[in-house]
Amino acid sequence: MKLRSAARTWVGSLTALALIGCGQPTPVKTASDKPAPGSGPGKGHGYSHDPYPSTYRPYPGVPTLVRDVTVYDGEGGRIDHGAVLFADGKVVAIGQTLDAPAGATVIDGAGKWVTPGIIDVHSHLGDYPSPAVQANSDGNEATSPVTADVWAEHSVWPQDPGFGRALANGGVTTLEILPGSANLFGGRSVVLKNVYARTVQGMKFPGAPYGLKMACGENPKRVYGSKGREPSTRMGNIAVDRATWAKAVEYRRKWDKYEKDGGEAPTRDIAMDTLRGVLDGEIRVQNHCYRADEMANVIDMSKEFGYHVAAFHHAVEAYKVADLLKANGVCAAVWSDWYGFKMESFDGIRENLALLQQAGTCAMIHSDDENGIQRLNQEVAKALSAGRHAGIAIPDAVAWEWLSYNPAKALGIADRTGSLKPGKMADVVLWNGDPFSVYTRPEKVWVDGALLYDANDPHRRPVSDFELGQPGSGDVK
Repeated sequence: MKLRSAARTWVGSLTALALIGCGQPTPVKTASDKPAPGSGPGKGHGYSHDPYPSTYRPYPGVPTLVRDVTVYDGEGGRIDHGAVLFADGKVVAIGQTLDAPAGATVIDGAGKWVTPGIIDVHSHLGDYPSPAVQANSDGNEATSPVTADVWAEHSVWPQDPGFGRALANGGVTTLEILPGSANLFGGRSVVLKNVYARTVQGMKFPGAPYGLKMACGENPKRVYGSKGREPSTRMGNIAVDRATWAKAVEYRRKWDKYEKDGGEAPTRDIAMDTLRGVLDGEIRVQNHCYRADEMANVIDMSKEFGYHVAAFHHAVEAYKVADLLKANGVCAAVWSDWYGFKMESFDGIRENLALLQQAGTCAMIHSDDENGIQRLNQEVAKALSAGRHAGIAIPDAVAWEWLSYNPAKALGIADRTGSLKPGKMADVVLWNGDPFSVYTRPEKVWVDGALLYDANDPHRRPVSDFELGQPGSGDVK
């Protein structure tokens, strides 16, 4: 009876907190905030207008000073015996001697570390939730090689227990949810704050650009070649890609002409809306790609049609073309040592991240896994160790860029999060030891300055509605 009573208390408090994240949207001014193309009466085009706007509200927090900690600022800086002060959802200051304002919570962090919250650029939480059952398998619209019309957020189940585990076990405060890689054009991705909410809109990172998930290599040719359809080869992959981009360029030309000269509006195409957004720089391409030669092909194709690839994901051969990626401003999101499970992943090496860093390429870790997302700090530790064994000495503080700042850059949100700089979102993790140790776990996690996880407080440990289960017939009334 006590357990059920406690569960009801948690549900009540969780519902109250969730309401904070599900209010009416507040306009957020960003660089991409401009009127929708042709936004006069009857002319709304809609690719840059979000019909499913964020209703995210930061949870209530209190001014907080964490002192006498080792600070990694996320941009390569380290402060020993440092302090971090945040209030009103923002980082106020970092340094060695900071004074706490009146009424602030002061935390003595002796022997502990503070970092920016981890950002995972490649997750399928909510789209492939736990438990993994077919009824909830909603990440791949594997019905056509081109499904740029689908949006990952329309599959996200906010009650996925994986969100809470990523927060509590992994210190993940922001994540990008992507469609799967069965298709050449998989659809739109969405960036989420890792908070409790009843709707996906209550989790959407305000003002974050959308992404377009693309894929090359084995997956699309296997999925559609097995059905006797194009593509069935790598040359088929590129051929379908180019034909689709050519259609998108023409679609964009028609809408540009209409918006300039008027006349009869072109027929609306939801898939082409997304691709036009890419061509106009509003939507960022996140491209699943393993092999070096295919990354080079995609970069050439992007130049042909006038778009930019924000990041290649998985990219196990990125070390072979690190200079090419740097020259074209393309990031690489990789694993530490997950490779060899199919032919295109065969040439992965543990030194990949270190070699990319050495070449000056924007590089980062990612999970693509509901368990791996809970230990991305340990994955970076493995990559860091492999680099040092190869003679590439990368400081720990610099390696934290792979976990927060570089992912923020790939997602187009580095001006707001990803590092502990005054004015940025107070997405902060207090670790109970060296964050690159297998023995270390998050002790406290703040999102926009609100304490959402505390290992020492049972009332601040995430529990999803799914995990609470159903009351039994013998429940005390």
